[in-house]
Amino acid sequence: MTTTEFQSCFIFLLLCLFSLVCYSLFFRKPSSRRDAHGCDLPPSPPSLPVIGHLHLILSSLVHKSFQKISSNYGPLLHLRIFNVPIVLVSSASVAYDIFRVHDLNVSSRGSPPFEESLLFGSTGFISAPYGDYFKFMKKHLVTKLLGPQALERSRLIRTNELERFYINLLDKATKKESVEIGKEAMKLSNNSICKMIMGTSCLEEKGEAERVRGLIIESFYLTKKFFLAFTLRGLLEKLGISLFKKEIMGVSRRFDDLLERYLREHEEKPDNEHQDTDMIDALLAAYRDEKAEYKITRNQIKAFLVDIFIAGTDISALTTQGTMAEIINNPNIFVRIREEIDSVVGKSRLIQETDLPKLPYLQAVVKEGLRLHPPTPLMVREFQEGCKVKGFYIPASTTLVVNGYAVMRDPNVWEDPEEFKPERFLASSRLMQEDEIREQALKYIAFGSGRRGCPGANVAYIFVGTAIGMIVQCFDWRINGEKVDMKEAIGGLNLTLAHPLKCTPVARFPKPF
Repeated sequence: MTTTEFQSCFIFLLLCLFSLVCYSLFFRKPSSRRDAHGCDLPPSPPSLPVIGHLHLILSSLVHKSFQKISSNYGPLLHLRIFNVPIVLVSSASVAYDIFRVHDLNVSSRGSPPFEESLLFGSTGFISAPYGDYFKFMKKHLVTKLLGPQALERSRLIRTNELERFYINLLDKATKKESVEIGKEAMKLSNNSICKMIMGTSCLEEKGEAERVRGLIIESFYLTKKFFLAFTLRGLLEKLGISLFKKEIMGVSRRFDDLLERYLREHEEKPDNEHQDTDMIDALLAAYRDEKAEYKITRNQIKAFLVDIFIAGTDISALTTQGTMAEIINNPNIFVRIREEIDSVVGKSRLIQETDLPKLPYLQAVVKEGLRLHPPTPLMVREFQEGCKVKGFYIPASTTLVVNGYAVMRDPNVWEDPEEFKPERFLASSRLMQEDEIREQALKYIAFGSGRRGCPGANVAYIFVGTAIGMIVQCFDWRINGEKVDMKEAIGGLNLTLAHPLKCTPVARFPKPF
């Protein structure tokens, strides 16, 4: 959805709702910074009748609108969009206080507007309320799907896909063709995740990875519409309006058809083919386990896989693009990464994920890329119970929005927050003192924080680290102009570059590895 479409949708809603709610203005009491029990709410900017503070965030870059509001009115604010109360957090200290003291209270995201959908529905892992299902699936994900043993079993898949990525770039270099880094990185992560989830039967030649990629791209375009429906869900339910349901359910059904076919194929595999298990095999084993601590359903398996597809593919691709743009704009950083890789890996083989622990500067570059360009800049939760934060009362059912983009650019805790400085993540650097290391969770929330923090962060670091490492190790890069344009845009709800990073690879080595 474009910015114009997004704004037009709000205007349309406003016109439809105005005649139904404007009468209440004649009976509305003057706005108060106290709740119904007389407790002090956080500060609030001036609002408008009916729409509340909507006019302050009518922008495609909502995270920057929120950042601007906070710079004017404070790091902890009480906002209202129509009838939805929101608490906005924009500083590292407030975010840390909430996740340290109130983590359990804000470990749910509120009821989704499309309960039955695999996409954004209640059966999904990301949108599920914090409870037995969420805890079981997170434990299963960490121990059996993305844990050290599971990642070791699937390492060859990622190695082969990285080699394919390298050969593809080498072919582009030979033909002197430009490359769209984000698009190629998406293919890498998507192909890897497809095979980790579905096994080697999900081959690019069969078109399945491409089909999944198409559904993921459609899902990205729907996320902004979902956010609108999610924000206004209470009001829309009262009016009997189901916003964007047809589009979201259409993509959901196509995901369902694809995944049901793969579930059946896995269930019908002969016993001798179950030795090299993939994610679907592991989930089906839990599904059949009568003694499992939580009995998962078939729909929960499908929705969980949809979450993995979307989150894993998007985060890795966007981070790779944003980080490479910064590296190209900082040639000295490019040279330092290459020198580190040459000293550890050499020039006779391709970088491997087992090399990453020995490449601290490359790891620091990836973290700095995530700090400046978090793929998901806003974290949305819901207060289950009323509580006090920094002396202010937050009523139950208030939506919590933590602006991770602002938190990780908070000048009170980050030195030169707008500059790309990987050295800040090196323990030996003067920019990274011991007390800062201990308080890393306070300010670095690229993958969220607390119980709802992303359990796949380790896989994302592997995808991005090896991709960036190979790109720098094997190629020089030519761009149009002197600098990459770092202007930002929102794709769905995720942060990306307004102008995709396009550059031409120049092979560093005369022969392929």
